[in-house]
Amino acid sequence: MVTRGTRARTTPASVAYVSHVLDPGGVPPRMLRSTRLVDLVNTMDPKLVAAAFGMTAERVMIYLADRVDPGRLPAGWAE
Repeated sequence: MVTRGTRARTTPASVAYVSHVLDPGGVPPRMLRSTRLVDLVNTMDPKLVAAAFGMTAERVMIYLADRVDPGRLPAGWAE
């Protein structure tokens, strides 16, 4: 997220700023990040996501815990 204060630097927007922007929608920054990570981990290689976000592969795998790839299920289970 680029703000007036971060546009000339390489530092990220502060959590306080992001919280303030998201307050009207009732969405905490953590939920926004989690939703984004779940989508990326489920559509890309989790190791690439971990490297891109500076996380360990084990930490990223948490976002796969509640998902089963329908292609890995026996025929008839995915319906």
